[in-house]
Amino acid sequence: MSRTRSVVSSTHEVNRRTVLAAAGAAAVSAGVGYGLRPSDSQAATVAESAVAEGPVAVPGQAVPAALAPSTRGTTLNTVSAPLGTGGYRRLGEGPAWGRVVRTDLASPHSARAARRTTMAAFVQFTDLHLTDVQHPLRLEYMRSADRHAWRPHEALSVQGATSLVERINALSGAPVTGSPLDFVMTTGDNTDNNARSELEWFMKVMSGGRMTPNSGDPRHYEGVQNSGLPLYWQPDSVTRDSDKQDGFPHIEGFLAAAIREVRSPGLNLPWYSTVGNHDSLPLGCYASQSDPFLTDFAVGGKKLMDLPTARSKALQDQIRSSDDPRGVRFRELIQAHTRDLRSVTPDENRAPFTRADYLKAHLDPAYAGEGPVGHGYSTANLDSGTQYYTFRISDDVVGISIDTTDPGGHYQGSIDATQVRWLERTLEEHAKAGSYAVVFSHHTSQSMTNTHPDPAHPDERRYDGSVLLALLASHSNVLAWVNGHIHRNVITAHWAPDNRSFWEISTASHVDFPQLARVIELVDNHDGTLSLFTTLVESAAPHRTDYADLSQTGLAALYRELSFNAPGARMDLSGDAGDRNVELVLKKG
Repeated sequence: MSRTRSVVSSTHEVNRRTVLAAAGAAAVSAGVGYGLRPSDSQAATVAESAVAEGPVAVPGQAVPAALAPSTRGTTLNTVSAPLGTGGYRRLGEGPAWGRVVRTDLASPHSARAARRTTMAAFVQFTDLHLTDVQHPLRLEYMRSADRHAWRPHEALSVQGATSLVERINALSGAPVTGSPLDFVMTTGDNTDNNARSELEWFMKVMSGGRMTPNSGDPRHYEGVQNSGLPLYWQPDSVTRDSDKQDGFPHIEGFLAAAIREVRSPGLNLPWYSTVGNHDSLPLGCYASQSDPFLTDFAVGGKKLMDLPTARSKALQDQIRSSDDPRGVRFRELIQAHTRDLRSVTPDENRAPFTRADYLKAHLDPAYAGEGPVGHGYSTANLDSGTQYYTFRISDDVVGISIDTTDPGGHYQGSIDATQVRWLERTLEEHAKAGSYAVVFSHHTSQSMTNTHPDPAHPDERRYDGSVLLALLASHSNVLAWVNGHIHRNVITAHWAPDNRSFWEISTASHVDFPQLARVIELVDNHDGTLSLFTTLVESAAPHRTDYADLSQTGLAALYRELSFNAPGARMDLSGDAGDRNVELVLKKG
């Protein structure tokens, strides 16, 4: 997939103009979505440009001090890898991943390394899926039809994400140029169940603080992992469950450790936020926040933990087909199995959070961390109910965060007509100001296939990924579209006539193995080309685990090992070599 050039044809260009003309009747409220205009800057300032090989003299400028690139802590140094053979496999240090030069969009010049200067350097987090594993709405029972519908490591998502923060804090700079890192961007699915408990944990992981990844009974875990059901890994029990039959260990005290307090140092960089479907919709797929049943069930004292295989398969098929976007059949299923529900401790903090709740949490000074206030979002977003904005990355580059979640339901994405018009104006405005653009979203171009009407705006048309591709390809200042959602590393070259081309960079999740984040460096080669370097990083947890070590760090290591061994897990999520550590060359627009 990474080797296939995506050609944005002239037909798409015509469609783009048609879309914009059709969408032109309504106007965006003044200031809506504009976190920053071209003259503003709240992001970290990019340091003086320098090159890995030493300083370069630029006419009229002082020679900057040499920077010291370092691969330490990145997959250019070492990567976790399975040891031995058999079912359940332990992890250890594996061979590093090298760097691949991608020439799909431009031919590199051999002397570019000696003259390049840094435009920006930042980190992408995506699909953290911080999970309240005791939440009553969870669909763990679908494991009877699909073993990967529930993952044995999910109880450790907070520890794993905190370890990722620790890794980024420990990086000495960008691995290729050595430049200081400017910021971290999360590209959605920061939470898993759209629960207030998870939103609090996410904000504290990113900005720093103490949190207890537990809900319901403050003294005990109440969920599928101490249910006695052999469908799930029972780590503290001698029950011969299906996972232990595959080699999963017995770990006394695991559940008590999993719900202990976690302390996050918070990122030592500014961070920005992009919203995903799991951050907006209950279970990541139902447009039902106004449905009192789902809210009542989320905060209530009953939980379904077991379901026959045929019923689980039917529910899974309904979710995948998107023919139940409001969760009507899901409600009917729960009501039909009232006698099968188990008692748990009610908890109001499990309630779904609204769009306004999400924005208010980001604007809360308690979660400012290294800033900026709002982490990209502004009071204008809160007033208008929007979740898209711009921010200044550097003097030459602007960031644009868009919202691709469909409020009408289903986990695939789309974009509304109002946002299309806003994005068109924003790109044109910054092109005139001489700024390149990097666009951030949750969904990829291929996963924007869902155009259910927005219940709040039923007459407004929604558009799929082909429209967004055509729009971005029509602006020569677009360098990259950075996203997640598919839990797999994929980098795709998009080309259109007149040298209008950009790279789509999709990064794997931090819930499924190999649990990666990505450093992205933008450089000017001063030869008519630009390069985007991407380098993958793991969390700071050691590759080897010790089942007796139930400290925060030990649990983060176990989070990775369990994710590798999760039954039904895909083994291709790291992508090909050309989707990992790469240099992406493109012509200057």
